[in-house]
Amino acid sequence: MLRKIISVLLIALAIYWSFKALLPNTISAKDADSNQFSTARALEKLKPMSLAPHFLGNKEHESVRNYLVNELRALGLKPEIQEGYSMSQWGNLAKAKNILARIKGSQNTKALLLLSHYDSNPHSSLGASDAGSGIVTILEGIRAYMADGKKPKNDIIILFSDGEELGLNGADIFVNQHPWAKDVGLVLNFEARGSGGPSYMLVETNQGNSQLMKGFVEAHPEYPVANSLAYSIYKMLPNDTDLTRFREDGNIDGFNFAFIGDHFDYHTALDNFERLDKNTLEHQGSYLMPLLSYFSQADLTQLKSNDDHIYFNVPFLKTVTYPFSWIFPMLIIAFGLFLWLLIYGFRNQMLFGKWIGKGFLAFFGSLTLSGGGGFFLWKLLLSIYPQYGEILHGFTYNGYTYIAAFTSLAMMICFFIYSKFHTETKLASLFVAPLTFWLLICTIAAFALEGASFFIIPVYFGLLSLFIMLRQQKPNLILLALLTVPVLMIMSPFVKMFPVGLGLKILFLSCILTVMIFGLVVPVLGSIKHKNRFTIVFGVLTLWFLFSAHFNSDFSEDRPKPNSLVYLLDSNTHTAQWATYDHLLDDWTQNYISQEKTEVQSENQNVFASKYSTGLTYSQKAPVKMIPEPTIEYIQDTIINGFRNIELIMISNRSAERIEVFSDSNSVFKNTKVNGVLAFSDSLGYNFSERKNNRLFSYYVSDEEPLKLSFSVPENQATTLQFYEATFDLLTNKKFTIPQRKSNMIPKPFVLNDAVIIKKTVQIN
Repeated sequence: MLRKIISVLLIALAIYWSFKALLPNTISAKDADSNQFSTARALEKLKPMSLAPHFLGNKEHESVRNYLVNELRALGLKPEIQEGYSMSQWGNLAKAKNILARIKGSQNTKALLLLSHYDSNPHSSLGASDAGSGIVTILEGIRAYMADGKKPKNDIIILFSDGEELGLNGADIFVNQHPWAKDVGLVLNFEARGSGGPSYMLVETNQGNSQLMKGFVEAHPEYPVANSLAYSIYKMLPNDTDLTRFREDGNIDGFNFAFIGDHFDYHTALDNFERLDKNTLEHQGSYLMPLLSYFSQADLTQLKSNDDHIYFNVPFLKTVTYPFSWIFPMLIIAFGLFLWLLIYGFRNQMLFGKWIGKGFLAFFGSLTLSGGGGFFLWKLLLSIYPQYGEILHGFTYNGYTYIAAFTSLAMMICFFIYSKFHTETKLASLFVAPLTFWLLICTIAAFALEGASFFIIPVYFGLLSLFIMLRQQKPNLILLALLTVPVLMIMSPFVKMFPVGLGLKILFLSCILTVMIFGLVVPVLGSIKHKNRFTIVFGVLTLWFLFSAHFNSDFSEDRPKPNSLVYLLDSNTHTAQWATYDHLLDDWTQNYISQEKTEVQSENQNVFASKYSTGLTYSQKAPVKMIPEPTIEYIQDTIINGFRNIELIMISNRSAERIEVFSDSNSVFKNTKVNGVLAFSDSLGYNFSERKNNRLFSYYVSDEEPLKLSFSVPENQATTLQFYEATFDLLTNKKFTIPQRKSNMIPKPFVLNDAVIIKKTVQIN
């Protein structure tokens, strides 16, 4: 009995430590040695640059830029500004203004570039985490490095990029236009997609990662959180960072360091100084200092490789790596050992076909019920709590509670099903099914998702457990518990990481992964006689977490409701309307969109550029305000060789901050330039002719510079252009009396919000 208790406690401790070891436990103080990174000192630099939204083009953006220039000068550096127009692959045009500085090295070798972006997301994000945290990590790291008096072998370039939130515009103009770009041998990029949690390391390379991983391991960061599966998944997603431009356009390798916890703060007014997790900032510093010290002295010309490495982190051992070339040999050996153990078990009458069959029934029954139950339960919860749909990024304020609930649900199902098997003597037979499934998963990974091939490591420990169970009538439970530590240490964090990174819609995957882990712990948990008690415990926990989530499902000051309102004036028809992106109206939006509202049909609207292609939902007639409409002037209109060549300029008469341009999706455009930038670029791949809807592009205005557009269309084509000119001043514009939001509300992110929009249509016949 005592051994069983110790075994269960060992399992619980391993799970606890698998999460505990991901982050630093203490925060470096302000009085830390001058040559040490101090989170407290970094926070002092963060507060002034996160007082207000500072998106590209607004006044606060310029203030933050000036502040950072002065901070670099205070370090004894000579910062410079690079500016230029860029059209991103998302069709967003902006004039980015990068901040650059350079520390000369002792040798004329490749340079190490430290990268983060200083612009916040339009229009309400304060940008404390995304990516003010990255900026101050670099500022404090460079200060500490220089205080140590070290002379780097390699030049160190500091790049605080601009326009990252709009489409990596600043990174684009640096990589493709700045002469320093050709000197860069490696990039360390610091990012955020939330406001807390561990920072994940992701490799960016066009070649193999073996040399990069060798350097990363040799630099010996204290709290590495990295695995090759995460990057394999990252490459499948529509997410990019500035480092993507370096890799794709310059073939420059690098490391991303990004935290993704508290995803509900991402790009919102909640991305503020107070909500940034201080341990997370400490984690970023714990990456920068050893990597800066190592790669500032390393030969950066030797980082290219044709070989890839599997890698994963585990407590105590830090980062484990091995070559891709080991994948199939390790898989084949595992299959060979498994087959030998099956033969050995049957010959010695320790394995029984009937009980192996029951094991498959138990394990796959648990997988099916847990995965299916998790999938349909989340669908049910979305119908019960429609307010969750207002959080566009798909991770609710009570999301962590749901992760706990769904994990408990899977554990309850496992214990319930396995409680039907009461004998300890048949555990070896029951263990065959989980091992078979894990080997199947490893086989699929070897062919389709190589980054996940480290899943074979827990399998080897599982095979060793099976060997012990076949050799001993009553195997040592404590030993078997110790053999489950690798699967618990390696795999447990994924139960949380997947829904945090990909949204609660994949909670069912957490359920499946929980069952997979349970399967490899069957040698211990299967020996528990009173499994029904654990079924009840986890059932109660499931209900507890669901009730807890219920009582935190409403919006409050700590969990504010994202909502939206825009005023849209059609200057051609002299009509106006209020509009919203919300599906659930509240007492703020209902002041303008009420019982007379009209549902906006998606097929009848132009969808403004947004991360989730979110369209307007409801509109209602509004009073026409006397707002200066933009001036459109034709500079050129000629016909040559069957094409009509148009050049026009759009001048805002009210300091527009954003301009969206649409045309009929069947219209053909050639030789299109926007403010001198080709709309089609081989490096970015944005082409008007390949657009999927009516949108042509978006222009984010800086320095009140007008929109200059030139293009060619077929001579007989009737072309309609629709310009939407927007300012983000709906709540402050004196022509309106819009009340401030209540304390339990915030502006909805990812959409053109709080905007006064003028639509102007131009016919070219």
